[in-house]
Amino acid sequence: MTNMRALIGGSGAPQLVEVPVPTAGPGQVRIKVAAAGVNLFDLAVAAGTLADHGVARKLDSYGLGFDAAGTVDQVGDGVAFRVGEEVIGLVARLELSVKAQAEYVVVDASAVARAPRGFTAVEAATIPLNTLTAWQALDRAGAGPGRTLLVTGAAGAVGGYLVELATLRGARVAAVASAGDEELVRGLGAEWFVPRGDNVASSVRALVPGGVDAVVDAAVLGLAALDAVRDGGAFVALSAGVAPVGLRGIDVATVFFRADAAQLAEVVRLVEGGLLTLRVAETYPLDKAAEAHARLAAGGLRGRLVLIP
Repeated sequence: MTNMRALIGGSGAPQLVEVPVPTAGPGQVRIKVAAAGVNLFDLAVAAGTLADHGVARKLDSYGLGFDAAGTVDQVGDGVAFRVGEEVIGLVARLELSVKAQAEYVVVDASAVARAPRGFTAVEAATIPLNTLTAWQALDRAGAGPGRTLLVTGAAGAVGGYLVELATLRGARVAAVASAGDEELVRGLGAEWFVPRGDNVASSVRALVPGGVDAVVDAAVLGLAALDAVRDGGAFVALSAGVAPVGLRGIDVATVFFRADAAQLAEVVRLVEGGLLTLRVAETYPLDKAAEAHARLAAGGLRGRLVLIP
């Protein structure tokens, strides 16, 4: 097999094209993709809007997809993985011409971990980007034992992992989500619940006098969430160009995901231990990617969309 199908974007809807099968170089593995996650970030890449925020250049096409689950079918020099191993990987570089939403993808071994045992490839494909985003955002927010944390968008794909991982670290979590999601987010570990649409800051401060130590703003509430943070606390944004001004000495930062095999392996251990919840909403074939993008853009999902090559 010399050619394969892959999804590209950059100026509108995703397009399915035929491209050469990539080859693993030193320090890399090639994965025969069994499932690839779909993220909101994919929508921005496909539409070409990241260039407007200075995150990427304005190009006609990018490879699409950051999350891959599948089987190693080729290894480069200096790689410990073996052909036939089931793995997950994060394709973190934006401007690659082929990424995870393809029949094959080449990934740096430093961005790959063994797939969780007892879970399907579809379930495993929901792990890399969102869990690592949550992990690294919590690191930046200083979430730890006894610290109070506000998570906005707590029922979403990243938000759910934020709640679970923060709780596992011993933090006390206040969650913002729609009223119908209270049972869900409390089940993920949230101690306090604030319905979306309320005055977030006033509601949070009524529950946590003086304000929370930190917020991770997955729902892009901006200043409305910042006002719930105590003086000198921390605010973490997850999208480019949306972080508010650091009023009252609040440490404001924007966190983007990065590949980290050690963190990914620890996440896999937590998944296998039943400590993290993998949520799949729907699956689509590669040639229905535009439908998947439209469904994700419509909102209201309580789980991930996954493409199957």
